[in-house]
Amino acid sequence: METRMLDGKVAIVTGAGRGIGKAIAVGLAAAGASVVVNDIGVSLAGDGGSSSPAEEVKDEIEAGGGKAAINTDTVTDWDGAQKIVQCALDSFGGLDIVVNNAGILRDVMFHKMEPADWLSVVNVHLNGTFFVSRAAAPIFRRQERGAYIHMTSASGLVGNVGQANYSAAKLGIVALSKSIALDMARFNVRSNCISPFAWGRMTGNIPTTTPDQVERVEKLKRMTPEKHVPLTVFLASDDAHDVNGQIFALRMNEIMLMSQSRPLRSVQSNDGWTPELIRDRAIPGLAPAFFPLDRSQDVFSWDPI
Repeated sequence: METRMLDGKVAIVTGAGRGIGKAIAVGLAAAGASVVVNDIGVSLAGDGGSSSPAEEVKDEIEAGGGKAAINTDTVTDWDGAQKIVQCALDSFGGLDIVVNNAGILRDVMFHKMEPADWLSVVNVHLNGTFFVSRAAAPIFRRQERGAYIHMTSASGLVGNVGQANYSAAKLGIVALSKSIALDMARFNVRSNCISPFAWGRMTGNIPTTTPDQVERVEKLKRMTPEKHVPLTVFLASDDAHDVNGQIFALRMNEIMLMSQSRPLRSVQSNDGWTPELIRDRAIPGLAPAFFPLDRSQDVFSWDPI
């Protein structure tokens, strides 16, 4: 029998009940991993709760000959994260892969955003990524191997209107991933980010009130969650042992390596600066490299390939 890329591995996928999380959980299992399907079954805004989405994913994995366990604990607190990791140990005897995918949306313009909108989104995306990653860290450190894969977003990497909470959390995940990569490289632990483009619950609320918006949504619908499985499987595998601290964007059949912040231009004044000198010399020298107020759709303006 041909050895699959993840045979013998144990993975946790958070937010695995629907969309990209479901596709990744099923894909990891098909590649040989035993998968903890973590999902609390809430709405896109984080309301409600049901175990049925996770149960459906588990049934699909097992129907395909894979192994899965259900966990319905929340990623938003330390105790929940500990229980998610413990589920992997109790069910499969180990842990090798953590995919931080859980997320909610509460889109609203910044000047109308309530504290609850901010806190709920940051808690799931950023705090949840920290809690689950941190809960797995002692295991990865002790066994001197492990792979983290975190879902970021073009909303954080580039920017979008009405998503201050989501954008801040997603860019925070990038910084967290890089810190994990730096701190745990000595233990052969890798941490990378994927910025997915796919049609699903996270994009299903894009307005379609103009012809341009309708056209954009139709293009998005071609980018199915399953497109993200091959890259995730690879990054989770031992074949990716040299890939660490990177950010990938995946759009239809394109895989893009995203930039990380580095100096673009510099100016200096041997006698120091005054506000007037900054106005007259520094800003004119730096301005040609300024970034415009781009949104995600401005930067990724070509049709998906």
